[in-house]
Amino acid sequence: MAVAIENETLRAKFARKHNIEHWDAEDVEAWESGNKDIAKRNLIWSVIAEHVGFSVWSIWSVMVLFMPTDVYGIDAAGKFFLVAVPTLVGSILRIPYTVATARFGGRNWTIFSAVVLFVPLVATLYLMLEPGHSYTTFLLVAAIAGVGGGNFASSMTNINAFYPQRLKGWALGLNAGGGNIGVPVIQLIGLFVIATVGNTEPWIVCAIYLVLCGVAAVGAALFMDNLGGQKADLRAMGAALKFRDSWVVSFLYIGTFGSFIGFSFAFGQVLQINFLAGGDTPAQAALHAAQIAFIGPLLGSISRPFGGKLADRIGGGRITMVTFAAMTMAAGVLIVAGVLDDATAGAPNGGIMIAYVLGFIALFLLSGLGNGSVYKMIPSIFEAKAQSLEHLDRAAKAAWSRTMSGALIGFAGAIGGLGGVGINLVLRASYAGAAKSATMAFWVFGGFYLVCIAVTWLVFLRTPRAATVTETAEVDRPTVPVV
Repeated sequence: MAVAIENETLRAKFARKHNIEHWDAEDVEAWESGNKDIAKRNLIWSVIAEHVGFSVWSIWSVMVLFMPTDVYGIDAAGKFFLVAVPTLVGSILRIPYTVATARFGGRNWTIFSAVVLFVPLVATLYLMLEPGHSYTTFLLVAAIAGVGGGNFASSMTNINAFYPQRLKGWALGLNAGGGNIGVPVIQLIGLFVIATVGNTEPWIVCAIYLVLCGVAAVGAALFMDNLGGQKADLRAMGAALKFRDSWVVSFLYIGTFGSFIGFSFAFGQVLQINFLAGGDTPAQAALHAAQIAFIGPLLGSISRPFGGKLADRIGGGRITMVTFAAMTMAAGVLIVAGVLDDATAGAPNGGIMIAYVLGFIALFLLSGLGNGSVYKMIPSIFEAKAQSLEHLDRAAKAAWSRTMSGALIGFAGAIGGLGGVGINLVLRASYAGAAKSATMAFWVFGGFYLVCIAVTWLVFLRTPRAATVTETAEVDRPTVPVV
């Protein structure tokens, strides 16, 4: 009897209409009457699907811990490039993924984007069991894992349409933060496998995620909805990019999300290199690196919704500038640790290792806060610009703002992801240099954060000249029309 009832419930969920033709998130009465529950249901499964996508995207940051050089023939520099490739592919895919939800529907695209993850998982599983393949083959399979990075753009664009302006910072931060947690979770699973059966069974990680991708696809089919009237095409993206603020926000996102995803992919390798220098065997170095590497991405993922919430209250520009100032100081800790490490022979001592770990963890935590605050700025910018469009009524202004925001969310996500590529390439070049250390890379990171501070202040916080038409749209007071 219970089985029959359960089957009937499943049939009812599949039979339910999953298309919502008219959706006005700013209608407070409709929101309180049930729309908020619909939005919450879609947010939950969007987070789950994006979470799995992030895990698959970052799977090679875990696989390299299972790849001793004497077995796979890939050195440290080669591994940094190996994890940079999926970052690059995932960043590029964010642009078409941005327009996919408007074209195919949020629910439909979420199902597809979860199912397509089976391809890189199966390919990775096979390759790790057959280590005799060429480095080019490893690069190609790693590139396929980039499809997981595209999920972020489609998920964020979809959730942006569900939530009202007053809640976007928290909703987008929660959606992105829940997805970002996919990075430390897969690293924790990798740690569990290494700690229990050693660094010789990487296929177990792939098998676990094959199951999780199936769960995400079924959940999206059962519980998510397609919204009608969405317009986020490449033309909308082109229109959004006509505004200077769109390019500035995308640049700032290189410093926040680029740092998060770049360090997420590289942190474990940096630790493993230092542990190997200290005399660990490859298996010991992999275990010790895995025990620490997940902490940074976890804190960065958790802090992201709070960055959005703080931006809702205080303003995206202010939170972003303070965040970059703190990130500059964290980079300074790494620079000091690197200089001291380079000045002494042999492996870094305990104090230097603690400084490395604390510096990286601070960067993760702060980059998460910055991710939330920068993304809050996007809908705020276009909401303010929409108020100056006198020829449009309220509904048309809201639709224009939503369309522009959705388009820029994907583009900024793509540009920000490229920052992760840059971090891995800079680290690779730094380790390949004469010093064989990461100190040069730390100087580059600190210098870039200083530039981000200056840009944030000049564009979003400096008081504009009187009687001047400004594009900045007062992101910290988004309801005020552009003057």
